[in-house]
Order: sequence, then C-alpha cells, then structure tokens
Amino acid sequence: MTPVHTEPLQVTPPAEVAEVHFDDDMEKRIREILKRYPTKQAAVLPLLWMCQERWGWTSPGIMNAVAERLELAPAFVEGVVTFYTMYQTEPPGKYLLQVCTTLSCQLCGTSGLVDHLKERLGIDFGETTRDGRFTLLDVQCLGACGEAPIIQVNNDYYTELTPEKLDQLLDELV
Repeated sequence: MTPVHTEPLQVTPPAEVAEVHFDDDMEKRIREILKRYPTKQAAVLPLLWMCQERWGWTSPGIMNAVAERLELAPAFVEGVVTFYTMYQTEPPGKYLLQVCTTLSCQLCGTSGLVDHLKERLGIDFGETTRDGRFTLLDVQCLGACGEAPIIQVNNDYYTELTPEKLDQLLDELV
C-alpha cells in the first residue's frame, strides 16, 4: 500500500466560528479571487472553499461572513453550501473519509469496504466517531474508477483497497 501521507484536518470549534471576521491575509486573498470573476456572486464557491480550508468546515457564522463580504443574501450562501457535498456544515473529525458509492465503484467492491468501515468505526454515513477521529461520507464519483475501490481521506486518494489495506490505512492515521 502507498505510505500514508494524510495530515489531520485542523477543525475550529463551533464557538470560535459563530461570528467570523476576515483578517488582513484573508481579505488580500479575497481581493485576488474577486479579480478573477465578473461578479461578486460568481466568487462564492472559491470563497467558501478558502474559508473551509482555513476553519475546517463551513459554520453559519462563516456563511454569514461570506454573504456580507460578497453582498449576497445569507440564504443564498446557505443554499450553495447545502447544495454542494464538498462543504461540511458540521465540524468533521480529523480524517474525513469519503467513499465513492456509485455503481462503477460498487461493482469493484466498494460495498464490502463500506460495510467493513461502518462496522470497524461504529458509525454510519454522515457520522463522526466518538473520539472525533473519523467522519464517514458517501460521495458520488471521485473520478478514479480505474483504481476502485477508492477512498478519499481529507484531500488524499487511497486506491485499490481491500479490507486489510483499509485497516492498515486507518491504523496509520493518528
């Protein structure tokens, strides 16, 4: 198996992102992003992604800050966040385990891995382990069907997995 190289997510506790203000560094990044888009609304996805990278998830306070900065309705920003599965609306564990559950991956053995993951971790899709270490999500297509079954851990892909390789991976994620 490929050596594990995934760093744990840095997730800001909910109380610290209840109300968010962008610091000078983030404002500079926002100005650079806005230069690339014809309207402020068109920049909503990259701003949300920048925020999620910074705080580890997308809280209501973050959504409100993005809405205010882009002069959008908070409900519009919330609609974008809840439409796309890449935005986490709850603080995830240190390791966000995303498993492709499309038919092509199912045919390559994902179902068995999913059952193994759920049993080993004691959680279902959309849940986080009690120790805050793992969050399990099902996703539609990770774009690596030829290397299935696959799991994305934070931003890293682990491919051609078996239950044994998956156990090794989970044991190495600390």
